This record gives sequence, C-alpha cells and structure tokens, in this order.
Amino acid sequence: MEYRVGQEVQLKKTHPCGSDRWRILRVGMDFRIKCLKCGRSVLLPRSRFERRVKRIITDDETS
Repeated sequence: MEYRVGQEVQLKKTHPCGSDRWRILRVGMDFRIKCLKCGRSVLLPRSRFERRVKRIITDDETS
C-alpha cells in the first residue's frame, strides 16, 4: 500500500487520549504521524506503522 503526506489514517490501537485517527506528516523509512485529537507527534519505523494501520480515512494531500 502506498501512503502519502496529508492522508488521515485509523490505527488499530487507540492513543492514550482516546483517539485512533492520525495524519501522516512524513513518509520514508520512518513515518511521522500526528494525533488529530491532542496534536501529539510520533515517529514510527515503516514496518511498525504498516502493521498498525487499520484503514485510510482520507486521501487528501496538503501542500
């Protein structure tokens, strides 16, 4: 699956704030994602990120 910056994804597990929706900020060997509820930013290795994604919510790209 191909991921792009700006996409909104739903992860399998919820964040401690209660949200499971994240926006992709960086794509590469590592993914930087930002929680849409509390604004926390997390850096995950590609393999861990791809295992945790449940579905892509939006395909919107931000410039």
